[in-house]
Amino acid sequence: MSSEMLSTNPTQPSLSYTDLLHSWPQFEAKILNLLATLDLADKKLVCDHVALRVNSVASADALCQAFCQLGHIISDNQINGRCILIIELNTPLTLGEFSIPCVELPYPSDKRYPQEGWEHIELVIPSQAEDCQTLSEDLKLLCPKLAPLLSGEALPESSEPIHIKMSSPKGEKERLANPTIAFKYQEVCVKVHPHGIKAVIASEQVATM
Repeated sequence: MSSEMLSTNPTQPSLSYTDLLHSWPQFEAKILNLLATLDLADKKLVCDHVALRVNSVASADALCQAFCQLGHIISDNQINGRCILIIELNTPLTLGEFSIPCVELPYPSDKRYPQEGWEHIELVIPSQAEDCQTLSEDLKLLCPKLAPLLSGEALPESSEPIHIKMSSPKGEKERLANPTIAFKYQEVCVKVHPHGIKAVIASEQVATM
């Protein structure tokens, strides 16, 4: 979604479910291209969810209502001071060979995104890492091609730099370490972590028992 389509009225949604449907093919093509570049396309990994970015509460509310007609909320958590919903769909989304069961819908923070809409997917890799350094080593074993990139070098086939961010986002109730490595390229992002979203949610529920 272009920044030109952002609404100047904060009470009116600047992004609709119809917009997301129209932009999915372009998002899918960019993600598949990035996966191929990262050598992650053929590793038979699980894609546990796809994430959105919105700039207004009105858009988040409208999308929440739309997605709740297609599934149900399985997590409503606070991460870094803002509400993030996880919605499990009755019919998973299809992206290439991936079947994606959940959508992550973060409510806006003070940050304004230059582009609203689909932003990233998250993959689960075989790992029990509890920190980003260990996760990085496990990722190098899975995809040796990524070793230079994880060491700060560029991939020769990339037309522009692939940006890497390592983090350990955690909700207030989470008890499961889930370090994350994000690869961002051409306005889309692929993130990898050791535990799927449902395992993380289960750790929240255990913490409240």
